[in-house]
Amino acid sequence: MPLKVVHQAVTERLEILDKDGRADEALVPALPGEELVRLHKLMLRMRRFDEKALTLQRQGRMGTWGSLRGQEACQAGLAANLRREDWLAPSFREHGVMISAGVSMHQVYAIWRGDERGHLFPAEVHCLPVSVPVGSQLLHAVGVGMGLGLRGEKSAVAVGFAGDGASSEGDFHEALNFGGVFKARTLFFIQNNQWAISVPFRKQTAAATIAQRAHGYGLPGVQVDGNDVLAVYAATRKALDHVRAGHGPYLVECLTYRMENHTTADDHTRYRKAEEVAYWRERDPVDRMRRFLAARKLWDEAREAAYLEEVAAEVEGAVALLESTPKAPPTDIVDYMYARRPWFLEEQRAEIAGRVAP
Repeated sequence: MPLKVVHQAVTERLEILDKDGRADEALVPALPGEELVRLHKLMLRMRRFDEKALTLQRQGRMGTWGSLRGQEACQAGLAANLRREDWLAPSFREHGVMISAGVSMHQVYAIWRGDERGHLFPAEVHCLPVSVPVGSQLLHAVGVGMGLGLRGEKSAVAVGFAGDGASSEGDFHEALNFGGVFKARTLFFIQNNQWAISVPFRKQTAAATIAQRAHGYGLPGVQVDGNDVLAVYAATRKALDHVRAGHGPYLVECLTYRMENHTTADDHTRYRKAEEVAYWRERDPVDRMRRFLAARKLWDEAREAAYLEEVAAEVEGAVALLESTPKAPPTDIVDYMYARRPWFLEEQRAEIAGRVAP
């Protein structure tokens, strides 16, 4: 008796812009010119914000920083489709989508100075605290997605972020399995920048993509060119529509590249070849979109210079606010773990307070 096919899935990849900004016109999203320009502006704002953070870290004015350079198209393409009611469960490189969703720049900087007050987001900004343990935030995103469904919030989505390294963790598989079974209102947004610190993607898995893993859990999954903001926009719009309609989770894998070190505590030149970095530099997401817009007479050097001047002033204002904020009290070290502190933390807090000079 011949074997029967019980399940068959094809994993698709979406690309719209090539490295020189030329588009497959049949696939370009039907957006007015100002919305196309907005996508570019989102990326420029993210990059300038990120560049300032690297400068602050090198000057000793900030702690360790994980740069998002090279991944702006991933975060801008998604951010343009998010709504105020959506929730973010970020990892530690989602600075761009966070500031685009309404988190203040100075708050993100504060987080990376070790100030937990940076996580005191305004009530209208639905963002969980930055999660540094690799992969744990995906389970949180599933829980939030299930909670949205139980509360009857029929248009809101929880977005769980992770990199390729997190896809090798058990939390990733548990989150996909649990989310699929309970039809959580969750988008799994995976930025595959091809390096889990110094471990390349080919040494993490024998699978060709992360997107194909979604099919094993009964979810749709797609891979997109993560350096193509139009492709990310189109893919996340489709994915979010799927989740908003109550059809369960969706996984989007953005194949991109981390241009900087894993964090400022890392030295990528010890494990990456210069030729590889140069290859991806030619596929820079900001340059690619700039060429696309220029070809359509929607953008030019003068407009970019004026906008970057505006963003630079915004970033410097955020730094001024950050550095003029009074220092946090030492008791903050135990004040942000629980909604209600257990007895042993109350004792520790009292001891810390007693050691502080009046």
